[in-house]
Amino acid sequence: MSSPDLTPPEAARWADRAGLPLPPDRHDAVAAAARHIHRVVAVLRELDVADVPPASVYRAEQEAPGAAV
Repeated sequence: MSSPDLTPPEAARWADRAGLPLPPDRHDAVAAAARHIHRVVAVLRELDVADVPPASVYRAEQEAPGAAV
């Protein structure tokens, strides 16, 4: 699924709708951060995690004192 890149004015509009009005000098930075997050999430959505058990199954074992990594 692809979507057009978020523009600075759109980022400002979405932030305002969320109750977080942005000063004009932050529009570019927020749009760039949102584009980056969107790209990272798109990559994560492509991962096949069908064989990965849910986190509730994981049991951390206590490491032995002085153990080297």
